[in-house]
Amino acid sequence: MTSVSVRNLWKEYGEHTVLERISMDIAERSFCTLVGASGCGKTTFLRMLLGSEAPTRGEIRIDGQPLVPEPGPDRGVVFQRYSVFPHLTVLENVMLGLEIGASPLLGRLFGTARRRAADEAGHYLDAVGLGAARDKYPSALSGGMQQRLALAQTLIKKPGILLLDEPFGALDPGTRKEMHALLRRLWEETKTTVFMVTHDLSEGFALGTRLLVFDKVRWDEQTPDAYGATVTYDIPLDRKAGVTELPIELGQSMEDHR
Repeated sequence: MTSVSVRNLWKEYGEHTVLERISMDIAERSFCTLVGASGCGKTTFLRMLLGSEAPTRGEIRIDGQPLVPEPGPDRGVVFQRYSVFPHLTVLENVMLGLEIGASPLLGRLFGTARRRAADEAGHYLDAVGLGAARDKYPSALSGGMQQRLALAQTLIKKPGILLLDEPFGALDPGTRKEMHALLRRLWEETKTTVFMVTHDLSEGFALGTRLLVFDKVRWDEQTPDAYGATVTYDIPLDRKAGVTELPIELGQSMEDHR
C-alpha cells in the first residue's frame, strides 16, 4: 500500500511548459483516473511518477520519501501497446520479472527456484483468466488476452503503484468491459495505488475512486507554449452511490475538446 504526495510540480522542455503548479496528496489504495484533452500532459505526469521523466520544478514523494529518479520495482506500468515478448510463452513472459529480479546476470532460474517461479506465474495467469493459455505464444492471443498478459507481467512484481497509460484504448467495447471488471477486481485484491490515463470520461468515472482532470487555465495567443496544464478538477468518486452527473463546468470543458 503506497501513498503519493506531489508538491508544486512543473515540467518544461526549454520554453515549452507542459505541466505547471500541480499539488496533491493521494492516499494509499486510491484508484486515480486521469482525463483531459490530448497533449495536456497526462502521460508526462505518469512518466514522472514512473521516474523516467524528471520534474523541472517541485517534487514527488512516495510514502514520505523523495521519488527515486528512475523506474523501480515499486512502480509497475502497462501501456496501450502490449509489452510482451513474442519469443517467450505466456508463462515465460510472466516468469521473466521474477527471473530477472532474482538472477539479473543470467535472467534465468533453475531447479527448485524455477519451479517456484512457474507456480507463482501460474497463479497470476489464473487471476487474469489466462491459465489455459500458459503454453501459447503471444501471437496466438487476442488483443484483450495480450493486455491481460501485460497486467500479469506487472502484477507478479507486486508494485505499490500501478501506472496505466490508456491500457484499453485499442480494444473493442465488449473486451474493454471485460477488462474493466478484471482491473477493478485485481485492484481490490492487490490493494495497490493506481493511476490510469484515459481519453474516455465515462471510463474514468466508472473505474476510479478519484478523477483528476488536466487542462490549461492560462493562455497567451502570442506565446502558446508559455503555460502548461494543471489539475483543474479533483473529484472524489463515491463508489457506492455512483456518479450520475458531471459538474456543469466540467461537462462544458470536455465538450470543448471533442
